[in-house]
Formats: sequence, C-alpha cells, structure tokens
Amino acid sequence: MSDTAVHGEEHALAIEQYTIEQIPESDRHGRYRDLFTVWFTSNLMPLTIVTGALATVVYGLSFLAAIAAIIVGNLVGAILMALHSVQGPKLGIPQMIQSRAQYGTIGSILVVGIVVFMYVGFFASNLILGGQSINQLSSHISVNWGIVICAALSLLIVTYGYDLIHGLNRWLSIIFVVVMGIAVIIMISKGLGPHFMQTGRFTWAGFMGAAVTTGVLWQIAYAPYVSDYSRYMPKEDGAKPVFWYTYAGVTLGSILPMAIGAMVGIASKDSSQVAAINHLTGGFGWVVMLVFAVGIINTNTLNAYGGVLCAITVGQNFKSDWFPKAKARVLFSLVFTGICLIGAIVYQTTFLTSYFNFILLLTYLLIPWTVINLIDFYVIHHGDYDVPSLFRSDGGRYGRFATGTVIIYLIGFAVEWPFMNTAWHEGAVAKHLQGTDLSWLVGLVVVAPVYYVYATWDEKRKAKQRAGALSETLAS
Repeated sequence: MSDTAVHGEEHALAIEQYTIEQIPESDRHGRYRDLFTVWFTSNLMPLTIVTGALATVVYGLSFLAAIAAIIVGNLVGAILMALHSVQGPKLGIPQMIQSRAQYGTIGSILVVGIVVFMYVGFFASNLILGGQSINQLSSHISVNWGIVICAALSLLIVTYGYDLIHGLNRWLSIIFVVVMGIAVIIMISKGLGPHFMQTGRFTWAGFMGAAVTTGVLWQIAYAPYVSDYSRYMPKEDGAKPVFWYTYAGVTLGSILPMAIGAMVGIASKDSSQVAAINHLTGGFGWVVMLVFAVGIINTNTLNAYGGVLCAITVGQNFKSDWFPKAKARVLFSLVFTGICLIGAIVYQTTFLTSYFNFILLLTYLLIPWTVINLIDFYVIHHGDYDVPSLFRSDGGRYGRFATGTVIIYLIGFAVEWPFMNTAWHEGAVAKHLQGTDLSWLVGLVVVAPVYYVYATWDEKRKAKQRAGALSETLAS
C-alpha cells in the first residue's frame, strides 16, 4: 500500500467551509493511510461490542462459531464498503450526491431519506452507550446527563469538520488499541467461567444471522457515507491505496471489538455489555469506560457529519443554487443532534431489542442501494460522471426521477421479503430454512444482474436520443 505524496496541508483546527459541493483539485489534501485510522478507530467502541454480543446472546452461538461468523461477515461486507470509499477521491463529492446519477435528483430523496434515518439510529444508539459509560465512571453523573455530555462534545467536533475528524483519529487509534488489548488480557486472566467454551452451539440459522448482523450489515451501514471521508484525497493513482487502507482499517477495527462482545456475552449475564466489561476488567474498568466514552463521541461525530451532509443534500434538491458553507452545517448539526438526543433519552430502556430490529431493517434497505450504486459506478460508467449535472435542479443528463432504478430498488426489497427473519416478520423461505436469514445474499444476487441489464439498455437509449438531437440540430 503506497502512500502517495499529497499537496496542501491539513489544518485540523480550521473550520471546514465546504459541505456538499465538489472539492476543487487545489484544495485536495490528506494521506491515504489516514483512511486506515479513521475506520479502525471509529469501530473501537461499545456499539461494536454490543453488535458482536448478539452472536452469542441473541443467536446462541458458541464462542468459536461466533468468531467465525464475525470474521466472514466483516471480510465480505467490507469489500462493498471499501469500493464505495474509492468513489470519494474520484469524484470529490459526498456519497449520496453521487446517488443522484442513478436515481435522479428527486428520486434520490428516497435513499437519502433512509440514510438520514440510519444516522439518527446509530447516533442515538451510541449516545445511550456513551451515557452508560460515563455513568459507570461516576455514579454521580446519571445516564441521561452522560448522554447529553456525549452529544455536546460530538457536536463540537462536527463544527470543525473533516480535518479535525481525521486528526483526532490518528491519535486515538494508538490509545484505543493499547487500552482494549489490556482489557482483553485482564478479562482472560481473571477467568471467563468453567463452561465458557461449552456454552452455545453452532446452527446455520445462528451463523448466517450473526454473519449478517455483525459483518455484512455493519460494513454496508458505512457505505452511504464512507466516501465523505475520502473526498478530499488526491485522485491521481489513488484507487488501490484508498481501497486497501479503508478495507484494512474497517475489518480490523470491527472484528476485534465484536470478538470481545461475543466473549463478554458468554462470560457475563449482565444485560448491559458496558457494565459487564467494567466488572470483568476490575480496577482497570474506569480506563476502559473513559475510552468507551471518547470512542462514542468520536464515532458519533462521523454519524452527525454524514447525517448533516445528507440533510443538506435533500434541501439542495429543491434549490439548485444553494451551496451552504460552515454556518449552515453548524445549524443543521444542532437540529440533528437535538433530535438524536431526545430519541436516546426516551428509548434507552428498550435499547438492545430496538437496536437489533433496527440494524436488520437497515440490511434490507441498504443492500439494493449499494448494489445499484457500485454496478453503476464500476461497470456502467467506470467512474466517469458529469458532476455539474448532479447539482442541477433538472438533474442534467441524469434527470429528476429515474423510474427504472427506483423500481429495481423496490424489487430488491421485495425479493428479500420471503427470506427475512426478524421479530416482526419471518418469511416463508426463512421459516422453511429453520430461521436462516439469507435475504441480504438474495438481494445482492438478484439486483446486480437486473440493474446491469436495465442500465446498459438505458445508456444505449439515451445515446440514441442524444445522437438524434444532434442530427436535428445539424440539419436545421
């Protein structure tokens, strides 16, 4: 992985002025290896641990089966996630702006709206765990006040924007690795229980479910905003290092804490994974809780930053000459944080169940989008887009509403339906397979060829129309 020389300097304490517009070549800066630290560090947090715990607590897998599922899911899902990261330097725009090329300016609101919902869910979920971590640090600080503290500090970092986010993650990655490593050593040395390796069992339903929940979904959930953090990078010869630094960071950063979650899920009967880790690490627990709180603040900064860019994207759909700067980003950040803050305080008592259902819903909604986006970028257009058209009110060459793409997206969700297995719906096929959820795999396999055939035909149709219009112009 080469780290190509870059031009320009990062100013972490300078407030970022750009929001959704294309980053000019003259303002491109950063190091490709920063993508490793931002995705590695952002995963070293309690929410990742809770996700890993689902493999043993909810699906009832043994520790070894859970680890295998976690590894497989993350390695597969991260391929799609890292492919999205490459789009950032190539186009210099946020991820969801690029979706206008597939769905049209108005049609894209469908998927952008879903992604905003995703950001709200992850932000609120992280706030609850952050509040619990601070409460574990000091019983004098209630969980609610801990939630408020985490929200306020995340908001502060978002105010400065892109460069401060990257700068913080370079330093935090070292601290987090050391603390998490010590925590694991302490938990193992204290003993995980006499029946630790015999607890749980292997089932295909559990294995596939755990693979979806802890791997594929976790990675694809990053896909709608991963290129937001690579769009400032120089695009010359950057595809390979951008992919590999992103892939390595997000897989290593996810597998480690998820494995810890699977371990804690067996070793402790405490319903709160945060409290369980605090207990299992003994006197070192306060350091772990402090790192958890900082990690949540750091990760929620990414959620808030991406959520705000998406909200601005929706607004710009209706006012094509609107290109807001830092003040608008701060205002949108305040509103976004306030909504998430209320949600976190209200729903904290039903958190684990709500979070489990929430991430399953995301699986079904994000799979069709990510397939359509990647096929369009890599196979249909080969990364060559008319970026100015993406900001026009009429959508330029991409139009306002791509009916065919929207229909295929909905078809993708429909074909997943019989294969789903959730608390609110068990499909006929999933029931026949004894609860094994293959919906994400079916979505990938079906949507990819259908969209490829449609998009290839549509491009030929548009080319004929342009040729006909040119002939008429020349004839006149």
